[in-house]
Amino acid sequence: MKAAGFRFLRARCVAEALALKAEHGEEARFIAGGQSLVPALNLRLLEPRVLIDIAGLRQLAGTRLEGDRLVIGALTRHAALGADPLVASHAPLLLHALPHVAHAAIRNRGTFGGSLALADPAAEWPACCLALDATMVVAGPRIEGERRVAAAEFFRGLYATALGPDDLLLRVEIPRQPAGARSVALELARRHGDFAIVGVAATASSGAVADPRIAFFGVADRPLRFAPVERALAEQGIGAAVAELARRLDPAADLYHSAATKRHLAGVLLRRADDRLRAAA
Repeated sequence: MKAAGFRFLRARCVAEALALKAEHGEEARFIAGGQSLVPALNLRLLEPRVLIDIAGLRQLAGTRLEGDRLVIGALTRHAALGADPLVASHAPLLLHALPHVAHAAIRNRGTFGGSLALADPAAEWPACCLALDATMVVAGPRIEGERRVAAAEFFRGLYATALGPDDLLLRVEIPRQPAGARSVALELARRHGDFAIVGVAATASSGAVADPRIAFFGVADRPLRFAPVERALAEQGIGAAVAELARRLDPAADLYHSAATKRHLAGVLLRRADDRLRAAA
């Protein structure tokens, strides 16, 4: 099947992109990498009358340091993150997660911000941003200047975010990780490159597994952190953390896996993540 007809408009700056979106409203969609949008168009799951191309907005791509934050532009390609020394130094969790993100061709075209804006609950980047306490910076025609949204508040449900209908995700700000911090990203999938059945993105401070930040994905309508699980891991050890996770996690079954299976697999990954974090000490 092929996409329905549409107008294709290329924005030359963020202000023009927002103006075009405001003009065409719900009939328009932004497109950059298009790795999720184009399949949806071809399947006629979406039929916008206007596509606004923002792929050429260079100010929304790349990374930089601003004070104690690593800033990643929303249009930064997945693959570019893997070759970026700033990411390696200040947010290595993203490097651990990158090999799990789809396939090489998609990583070369897809964008960091596109994945976050889509908010697939089984995707890696939303969980990483949650574990890293990232902040999303958003602009829109109804916003004076820019709006900052914490990752914990940005992901609101199945393919649902804090973005308004005409808003655009500009960049992501990630606190620089302290010296000696460790991270790990693990997932289980039917085939490599598929969305995760269950996944975990975790960071911890130096020494023992102190101040752990653990985000689970593929188990709910959004990535999740459980403060009691993190506290149990830091204070009582992995056995108590797995037990606490089993009490609090209530995953939805899918076509292939029951809720009990997903709950069990989440515990398995939590144990593996704990082993990796301790081994890296």
